[in-house]
Amino acid sequence: MQVVRKMDSRLRGNDAIAMVRHTLGSKEDIMQLADKKITLGITGGIAAYKAAELVRLLTQQGAQVQVVMTQAATQFITPVTMQALSGNPVFTDQWDARAVGDKANNMAHINLSREADAIVVAPASADFLAKVAHGLADDLLSTLCLARSCPLLVAPAMNREMWDNVATQRNVAQCRADRVVILGPVSGDQACGEVGMGRMLEAADLVQDLIAYFTPKVFKDRRVLITAGPTYEPIDPVRGITNSSSGKMGFAIARAAAEAGARVTLVTGPTALPTPRQVRRVDVQTAQQMMDEVLGYVNRAEIFIAVAAVADWRVENTSTQKIKKTATVDATLKLVQNPDILATVAGLANPPYCVGFAAESQNLETYVQEKRRAKNVPMMVGNLAQTALGSDHNELLICDEKAVTPLPRASKDELARQLVTLIAKRIG
Repeated sequence: MQVVRKMDSRLRGNDAIAMVRHTLGSKEDIMQLADKKITLGITGGIAAYKAAELVRLLTQQGAQVQVVMTQAATQFITPVTMQALSGNPVFTDQWDARAVGDKANNMAHINLSREADAIVVAPASADFLAKVAHGLADDLLSTLCLARSCPLLVAPAMNREMWDNVATQRNVAQCRADRVVILGPVSGDQACGEVGMGRMLEAADLVQDLIAYFTPKVFKDRRVLITAGPTYEPIDPVRGITNSSSGKMGFAIARAAAEAGARVTLVTGPTALPTPRQVRRVDVQTAQQMMDEVLGYVNRAEIFIAVAAVADWRVENTSTQKIKKTATVDATLKLVQNPDILATVAGLANPPYCVGFAAESQNLETYVQEKRRAKNVPMMVGNLAQTALGSDHNELLICDEKAVTPLPRASKDELARQLVTLIAKRIG
């Protein structure tokens, strides 16, 4: 156990940088878009500046990016910038005679889509959405989208009134009906000074959505309930019992499950980690609060993954006032045992498929198997606390009735994807 004082959870300075790095992974991680060829279309709009960061993050994830810009886009960001970031010549003119790949047939509108695994248009203006919805092709980008033989994903960006306009909503509905993937937009501050829906997703969110798009949907439409992070058991208003869990493994599993097509609810103890894309987050503090939330959602879950490091004990005689550090104060704490969330869920009349996590410091396989049998769960995942807690990397031992499967040391994001795949195989 670890007794700590409450701390401000707001992110500052290096913490914010670390958050972004955790969201997208470090250079040591497996690149999730390795060998993917992305044709990135940029249309006219102030959000074009985000395309520069998007190209950088896509290439960081291993993608090969070919940029196509409309003439309006060049008023906001230059082709020189996009060429420098992508490492490829930028196309802006449908009459551009340069070769695409090994083809020099003056048909960029054909070749740029045939060479791609996906076309991503970010930002996608209201004008461009109208062209796609109605099959118009009056420039290079709209023509190659019409001639495409690969998926088309668009990230709308426009003023809130333009987004809410009935014509735009009609065009968006038609695009969806034609299997165009719409990414965003979100509500927020806009360049015009107004606030509302129409703001383009941030580059990091778009990359996560693109990774999810290419991820096999082994959990498609399954309802998954996950616990993550530490719990915090108060001693008095400023002190409490907690542990060193960062929540990174649980958040990584939530992200991987969502990428695999699941409907994910994440019940988490105190952590400053960003909520994974497409995940419903429920924040709690104590073990009892976590238990209450889990029992409220578990009847709708097909899979329950208990990753949280739940405090085994709580203070029965919690003080309503700060305990003063004086020689005359009796600071004896009376501890009572917290509920076992995993065992409780596994003991339900109709439990979901339960996966538990066990952090040990020695005899990993022995202790993990003992816990699996004691809690009566089909799968228990073991890791060594001294190398796992707080780290971005881990190694796991998967124990179930069929086998003991080691997952060698890797990033927690990569291990999460491997675990999701293994669970999917077990449940069919």
